[in-house]
Order: sequence, then structure tokens, then C-alpha cells
Amino acid sequence: MVPLCGFIRRQASNRHSSQWVFPMPNYRRIRKPGGTFFFTVVTYARQPVFQNSEARSGLRRIVKKTQSQHPFYIEAMVLLPEHLHSMWTLPEGDHDYSKRWRIIKGSFTHWIRKWGFDGRIWQNRFWEHTIRDDEDFARHFDYIHYNPAKHALVDSPAKWEFSSFHRYFARGWYTEEWGSIEPENLKNIQCVGE
Repeated sequence: MVPLCGFIRRQASNRHSSQWVFPMPNYRRIRKPGGTFFFTVVTYARQPVFQNSEARSGLRRIVKKTQSQHPFYIEAMVLLPEHLHSMWTLPEGDHDYSKRWRIIKGSFTHWIRKWGFDGRIWQNRFWEHTIRDDEDFARHFDYIHYNPAKHALVDSPAKWEFSSFHRYFARGWYTEEWGSIEPENLKNIQCVGE
């Protein structure tokens, strides 16, 4: 068998036919109890589901409910029309962020169907990165907050309403002008899954 663009052609028992096999990807999630993780979660076919204010509010309620049942701290988050980025820290001894995303995505899908939305809502799975150190934390923290400007939705992150940027601006961590130009620590980085 020779791999061909991720697919494998396998000879069937009949010499005149063949069969295409689509192997399942072998995703390996890092299990670091009490760790901090960066996530990218994307809607199916990049549908701009979150342009709708009801959808944004629904997702917010579902995230809060999930947090109350399965605690995690949201270090930073941004919600764009067709994807979101978030950085979470899990409680000591807990590594199951997959369970939380399964609950959030499943609950949101169930909720939005009540509003008449038909079809798939989310891309399969999500992209995750384990935060390694303070520099990695800072880079991903800034990446989340700069993202609306990166995608040219606004000319400054301060103008994007659906972001934890405002929480940190109020604490004096960011200036109103921050992100009007690409921050130095974000030059030449690209988020997988975006």
C-alpha cells in the first residue's frame, strides 16, 4: 500500500476492483492536569454563526453553565463570526478539556436547533496547544486579543466587543491603541486551525 494524499488504496479480494480506505487521524491530546491550553474552535464551512447576537448570547450562557459544572478559568477569549480562540486553565488534577468542549459544542448545537438552524454547526474536533511557559502564555494571550484586527474586522482590538481584551484594558494591561499595528511578539506566527 502506498499513501496517496492521505488516502490508501487497498486491493480488494476481487482482482478487478479496489477499495479506498480513509484512515482515521491519530490525534494525540496532551493530558497535563492543571495545565493551561490555547484553543481554536471553528464553525462548519466557516459559517458566520456568531454574527447573530442571539447565537453569541447562547454560547456565552452555555460556556458559563459548563464552567459551573466542570470548572475552568478562561484566561482570554475572542469570538469572531466563524471561529473563536480561547485560553483556559484547568483545576489541579484535571486534564479533561475535551469533555468541556464536547459539552459546549453539543449543548450549543442542541440549543441553536431550537431556533430553526438546520445543518452542521461545528467543524469536527478543535485545535489545541499546551502553554509551555510565560513567554508562550503571553504570545497566545496577545494573539487572542489581536485576532479581530488580524482578520481586518476592526482596526484596533479595543473596537471589537466580543473579546476579553476589555477586561484587561480595564486593569491597565493594554492601552486603547494596542494592536493598531501588529505587536512584535506576534510577527511571523500563524495559528494552526485558523
